[in-house]
Amino acid sequence: MINLMRSLLLALCFLGTVTLASAEERICRYCEEGRSHFLPLGLDLQGKFHYAPDRQVDVKHIKLDVTPDFDKRTVRGSVSITAQPIAKPVELLHLDAKDITVKKVACDQATVKDFVSTRESLQILFAQPVQIDTEFTVVIEYAAQPNAGLYFRTPAMGYPETDTHIWTQGETHEARHWFPCFDYPNERSSTEVICHVPQDMTVLSNGVKKGESIDASGLKAVRWYHEKPHANYLICLVAGHLEGLEKRHRNVPLGFYTQPSLAKYAANSFRDTPDIMAFFEDEIGVEYPWPKYDQVTILDFTAGGMENTTLTTLTDGTIFAEATENIRTTRGLDAHELAHQWFGDYVTCKDWSHLWLNEGFATYYTHLYEGHKFGRDAMLYGLYRDASGRILTQGKDKKPIVYNGYKNPMEQFDYRSYPKGSWVLHMLRSQLGEDLYRQCIKSYLEKHALTSVVSDDLRQVIEQHSGRPMDRFFDQWLYHARHPDLKISYKWMPQQNLAKVNIKQTQTLDDDVLQFHFPTKLRFTADGMSVDYPINVTKVEEDFYVPLDKQPTIVRFDPEYSVLANVSFDKPNGMLKKQLENNSDMVGRLLACKLLETRKTHEAVELLTNTLKNDAFYGVRIAAATALAKHESDEALQALAGNWTTQTDARVRSAVVEKLTNRYRDETPVLIQSVLENEKNPAILANAIRGLGRFHGQDTHQALLKFLNTKSFRNELAVAAMSAIRQLDDDELQPAVFKSLRENAKQFRSRDYGRALETLAHTSRRLKDRSEVRQFLTEHLDHPKSSIQAAAVQALGTLGDPKAITVLEAVSQSENERISRPAQQAVSKLREAKPTTPKEILELRKEIAEVKKESDKLKTELKTLREQVEAK
Repeated sequence: MINLMRSLLLALCFLGTVTLASAEERICRYCEEGRSHFLPLGLDLQGKFHYAPDRQVDVKHIKLDVTPDFDKRTVRGSVSITAQPIAKPVELLHLDAKDITVKKVACDQATVKDFVSTRESLQILFAQPVQIDTEFTVVIEYAAQPNAGLYFRTPAMGYPETDTHIWTQGETHEARHWFPCFDYPNERSSTEVICHVPQDMTVLSNGVKKGESIDASGLKAVRWYHEKPHANYLICLVAGHLEGLEKRHRNVPLGFYTQPSLAKYAANSFRDTPDIMAFFEDEIGVEYPWPKYDQVTILDFTAGGMENTTLTTLTDGTIFAEATENIRTTRGLDAHELAHQWFGDYVTCKDWSHLWLNEGFATYYTHLYEGHKFGRDAMLYGLYRDASGRILTQGKDKKPIVYNGYKNPMEQFDYRSYPKGSWVLHMLRSQLGEDLYRQCIKSYLEKHALTSVVSDDLRQVIEQHSGRPMDRFFDQWLYHARHPDLKISYKWMPQQNLAKVNIKQTQTLDDDVLQFHFPTKLRFTADGMSVDYPINVTKVEEDFYVPLDKQPTIVRFDPEYSVLANVSFDKPNGMLKKQLENNSDMVGRLLACKLLETRKTHEAVELLTNTLKNDAFYGVRIAAATALAKHESDEALQALAGNWTTQTDARVRSAVVEKLTNRYRDETPVLIQSVLENEKNPAILANAIRGLGRFHGQDTHQALLKFLNTKSFRNELAVAAMSAIRQLDDDELQPAVFKSLRENAKQFRSRDYGRALETLAHTSRRLKDRSEVRQFLTEHLDHPKSSIQAAAVQALGTLGDPKAITVLEAVSQSENERISRPAQQAVSKLREAKPTTPKEILELRKEIAEVKKESDKLKTELKTLREQVEAK
């Protein structure tokens, strides 16, 4: 064993490089689970901007040999990293390793003089530097109890024993939590994963399964090998009780795995995968680049899906029952994650500032598949929803798509990388033309296959094939913020037979937001004949004069929907009527419905009602229903009420029911009752049940009690009843809520159960004796699922019982911010409701709590360091 004092001194020497990482820690949240992530060693987190870290070595291969302990929720094993120095000999090798206990380090080409494992990294000191031309392998034996990166789903955590499984998540920087590695996307290698599990379990990983055997301990050892280099964050391991379905696309095996409890519904989510892969190969021009493609569901997954190379992990929420018709579908998620196998896996963003090269492509190619399957209108509708609902609603956000001023990488996973990145590609495709665009994308993939890329790599390929300078396009859409805000006006000049169109850019121009330059068209329609007039918008304000044979009945700006812009173009009702009658212009009909939202006249209601009844495209009918609901007049709402039963598309029917039940009107309960009696689709029934939350009375109570105890897929109807009860806020329903939670807890998904705890607290807060509810909620503070713990903390705050302060104060000291932060808020909320404690004492308690928290943290760090040193 190395002398303790010598090891501590060596650690202090190494801290010349290590403390930078320690001081630069930033905790971020990964989706709804609130996992802790730390950025990798080498990032300048103290500065404003972040760049990819230096690569000491070129990692050639990573071999993992691990054994998970499902009872202790730990993992032990070894990682072998084969690498070669890049620019200079390596004496001190830096690896990312978060809270990993390293037991032994060896190297085949050099003597390991020493190593130091901190809470953030592993530093390996060689006796002599490894030379540039030397390929070496370090073998690290380790153990970990991961707080991120590798997750367990076990009976002790509240999951069915038959569904026990583990899974890993690498993006953005979680791999370091379960094995030492270079944890950044600008490094790629081949990988090998060997996992030892009980013999009745299934093991999935990247690449090709090479075999399985029984090891000396009686466990099944399964070996997977991925030959082509891919990014470290795309390494994936899933193991547990799984049932699978298999298909093929040409020579590519396709697998879809679920937990046994979900297996009978799995085929619904798997049915489109072969067709999606075939379309992508044809559209992209590059064959699927990997040897197989598996998908696997994860219970309480931290996101919708994760595109690990050849093995996509999916939320179990993607599973749906046939009864929901076309309201529930996995198609979009399936297409998005499969597109990543080319865009994100085959080529990978070099750093997170260029994330749109992963997510924007995956989002856009999902829209392209919708267009392939259902027609161009389906693709344009997806783009319209993204623009109107996710991009143009962002106010004056000044962050560009390519942005390295983030505090943590997860800030990049927002509207800029996904829908706006998708729109950038749509504008490129519109300007280049479909054939040239495909040629550019094919060349981009082939040129940069199996490498890390930045946005300029795409620009250069487009310039090479198109002959066009793309600097302005990339500058205004990627490196600067926002989009054009356009105010458009039209005037007919009868004496000259001229149409005058004025286009004005109204966005505030500054260093972050540019004046936009873009090509588009003006379309003029008269007597069923249309004329397109190409224009280039290059000024802040500009008039365009177009000679026409006669006055147009429809004037459209950007009729092919090729420019991302916030457009204000007011038109008379007569023109909107003609626009709604134009069956060849779906986007024009959507825009007409939007303009009619605010025109609260009989004529507007008639136009919208006719559209709701007769339009051929479901999305336009939904837009008409939305516009009618915003009128709030008797005439408009009667039009809605008279149309829900006649809508054959469940998506439209659901929208109509939702709009109707969102309004408090005397006749609404009768309508809801009609829906509850006649509707078969559980998703629409759930909308109607939630609508009951606005209406008191015994009939409402009876209906809610009925559905609170009605069995349905994923307990959807009971969840809707809980939501309605929460909104109704009627103490009489509290006993039923309490009983449901006690007797049917396992029927709720984790998220829904957490919300139900809040409903219980809300309906109990006026009780004279809240002790029973307080005790019930307090018991959940030790729940094995952290999401339930957090929900219980919040519910105790809602309950308003001062007797919960003591236990909440204890919880507020947790290192898990997802628990401690709401606990602190709940304590503050309860103390405000109990003003007997002097303010000075409250402040003193806060200060003492902070001191105790820091003290506990220091003790933990010292204990960890001592254990690591003694382990040597």
